[in-house]
Amino acid sequence: MTTPRSILITGGNRGIGRAIAEEFISRGDLVAVTSRSGEGGPEGALTVRADVTDPASLDAAFAEVEKAHGPVEVLVANAGITDDQLLLRMGEESFANVLDTNLTGPFRCVKRAIRGMLRKKQGRIVLISSVVGLYGSPGQINYASAKAGLVGMARSLTRELGGKGITANVVAPGFIDTDMTAQLPAATREQYLQSIPAGRFAAPQEVAKTVAFLAGPDAAYISGAVIPVDGGLGMGH
Repeated sequence: MTTPRSILITGGNRGIGRAIAEEFISRGDLVAVTSRSGEGGPEGALTVRADVTDPASLDAAFAEVEKAHGPVEVLVANAGITDDQLLLRMGEESFANVLDTNLTGPFRCVKRAIRGMLRKKQGRIVLISSVVGLYGSPGQINYASAKAGLVGMARSLTRELGGKGITANVVAPGFIDTDMTAQLPAATREQYLQSIPAGRFAAPQEVAKTVAFLAGPDAAYISGAVIPVDGGLGMGH
């Protein structure tokens, strides 16, 4: 029987983040999730209040998790926002806000998490990107830029920390069956489906199992990788 690990998932109260939390809970790990309200996490998880754009709130959240579960051994940086606008209509505030949450937020989380990982000389960092970060999407220059930036972050982390027993990888989901995609108009959903070779959207659990693999012992020699979970939509690009 494996020893339960301390897992922290940002934005783990809904969607893909919640599915990831539930996957780790099912494997017997000690799971904590962040949400802005401090509520709404899955049963069996410790839910803590945190805003990834606020370093003080993040530090307090990490301290709470460390007190309850010990130092974070697996960090899944999942929290993200969108603010879609075509370039000519996109203000600097929109661009800056999305980058602050989706790129600088993971930077803050990783910087705080690696303290304990370096002491233990082991750790797993999984950054949740998107097919959009590699594939591009009109109206999402801010979102795509942030999600693409996570690839450079993971690879730089691998260069810095690879010899310390710490891995850093990226999971790039495509279209996933969540509350958000369920609200799309039928014609839009059909258009998306036609562009996906697999002919379907993914279940959140399919992303969660990929994350769990990267966080597990079988992936100890995988670092700096980008794993698409997109049904062939981006073909790794």
